[in-house]
Amino acid sequence: MCDRRGSTTDTVHPEVSRRSVFGAAGGGALAGMVTACGGDEGDDAGSGGEQATDTPLITTGEVPVGEGTIISEHEVVVTQPEEGVFRAFSTVCTHQGCDVDEVSGGEIHCPCHGSRFSIEDGAPVEGPADAPLEELEVRVDGDDIVLA
Repeated sequence: MCDRRGSTTDTVHPEVSRRSVFGAAGGGALAGMVTACGGDEGDDAGSGGEQATDTPLITTGEVPVGEGTIISEHEVVVTQPEEGVFRAFSTVCTHQGCDVDEVSGGEIHCPCHGSRFSIEDGAPVEGPADAPLEELEVRVDGDDIVLA
């Protein structure tokens, strides 16, 4: 874990502004601190925070027909609106960014303000959300459902 105590901003004299310190140093101290605190997770060039492709999410048998399963660690909800048809959506509600937390009755539910979304296309069924959940491309590879 990175401990930021003892960084250069803690030892700057009160009459010297942070802007002048970082400007004079060219931001090098901050860049060094960020680099030192960064891990090697997600070092894929150009990932931009997006999910890696070909990431196995769940097996086909773990997604009930007419329902869905939330995979929190991947921020994905995988649904099976009809047998053998799989869809995936972001867990981030389009209303205010809360994470959906349940799939039941053929709908994806957000606990924050009661929005509900279709398991077929992620479209809002009940507001206040008025935009669909972001759809993610998936494919079936053997028994695995993977991000494509």
